[in-house]
Amino acid sequence: MFTMKPIGFVRAPYTETKQIPKGPGARHEAEGTIEIVPEFEAGLQDVEGFSHLFVIWVFDRAEGCELLGVPPTDDRPHGVFATRSPRRPNPIGLTVVEVLGRDGRNLRVKGLDMLNGTPILDIKPYLSGIPAEKLRLGWFGEAEQRRAAKDHRE
Repeated sequence: MFTMKPIGFVRAPYTETKQIPKGPGARHEAEGTIEIVPEFEAGLQDVEGFSHLFVIWVFDRAEGCELLGVPPTDDRPHGVFATRSPRRPNPIGLTVVEVLGRDGRNLRVKGLDMLNGTPILDIKPYLSGIPAEKLRLGWFGEAEQRRAAKDHRE
């Protein structure tokens, strides 16, 4: 077993999960702050030089686990590891945010998709060498194609 403790908390405009954009075309434009606890402030040195960061966080208000579920972006069930569902064996979230600036131990960011007060476990620079043409969207891409075809028929 292992224990983790938050390195900080999110200050976001969302207080309920229904406020967070979901589904096809969802745009995560919300701005807010990641407040790092004082003992970890030194770990932020040079972070503002990156345009984007991975933020690893806890679905601290999710309850239970569902190995299969129907996401809001499809009408078919998918395995939890093929979705962004909060009902996971280990309720860990991952978000890429844009860095807007740093004020001491506070990071101003854009692209939040978590609730106000969410515990942050870690932050890492976003570095990706995968070209867009090599990325596959799996079931999500298929669901968008079905939705587009259905919209075209109607």
